[in-house]
Amino acid sequence: MTSPQKKILIVDDEPVNLQVLKQILQDSYQLVFAKNGQKAIEFAQKQSPDLILMDIMMPDMNGYETVRRLKQDEATKGIPVIFVTAMVDVEDEKLGFDVGAVDYISKPVSAPIVQARVRTHLSLVRVEELHDTRLEIIRRLGHAAEFKDNETGLHVIRMSHYSMILGRAAGMDDEEAERLLNAAPMHDIGKIGIPDHILLKPGKLDKDEWETMQKHPEFGARIIGEHKSPLLKLASQIALTHHEKWDGSGYPKGLKGEEIPLAGRIVAIADVFDALTTQRPYKEAWPVEKAIALIEENAGSHFDPALVNLFLHYLPEILDVRERWKEE
Repeated sequence: MTSPQKKILIVDDEPVNLQVLKQILQDSYQLVFAKNGQKAIEFAQKQSPDLILMDIMMPDMNGYETVRRLKQDEATKGIPVIFVTAMVDVEDEKLGFDVGAVDYISKPVSAPIVQARVRTHLSLVRVEELHDTRLEIIRRLGHAAEFKDNETGLHVIRMSHYSMILGRAAGMDDEEAERLLNAAPMHDIGKIGIPDHILLKPGKLDKDEWETMQKHPEFGARIIGEHKSPLLKLASQIALTHHEKWDGSGYPKGLKGEEIPLAGRIVAIADVFDALTTQRPYKEAWPVEKAIALIEENAGSHFDPALVNLFLHYLPEILDVRERWKEE
């Protein structure tokens, strides 16, 4: 079974230029044509091309303005645009990149260059699609654990954003903090492996039941598995260590202090704060002040004291997240 051809929208007011690009690309791609900026916008909205090749010098609406409008529309802002133009001064190129184009091809065009640039940018689109799909699978698995545990999907959204705020405060760069945001939803995926009669028991767990419950971090790490992906490595690390405690009394490994990975220490605070301040079937939501007092009280025992200080410092941002994603 062959994959469907990628769709390319070619925009130029000169029929000769459209014909040249058609000859170069028609054997490999599905082509759509527009002779002005307004038609290009309409076609992009209706047909969702994978890539747009855009002339700059067009009547009524030039290529720069057309791309600006495409980038303002949620439905079309993600479509990569390559300018195909005779305008190749540095300032022209800078303006093109500023409005959102991803590349330039100079006129008169060379067939091998057009084919190579198109192939490259469609490959980048594919990589981004795979990345987005992987993130969505991770989020959905995180939600699966919440359904099993009588929680809402909003819990994983809130605690993930709390974790990102704390990660940045603790010195993570933007890429590391975003990775933490996307890995944190998997923290309790191991609860899928806990029998319902234990996980959903309304009363206190007995000794054997509690020993079973304490296996969910290891179950989570096994579910995620071992991967080269930095994102999945981090998700596995968080699943395994978010119930460790600063004083060594946590589980499953009894790690102590900085033996616990930073991400696990961060998620421990984020997860507990959200659990305390959210209503669950077995308890009412705590007031924020009471939850903060408990976290402060457990700094140096349950929680990393330096992270607790950062949590308190960035509490306004954390409460903004809580308000934005509050339960109905």
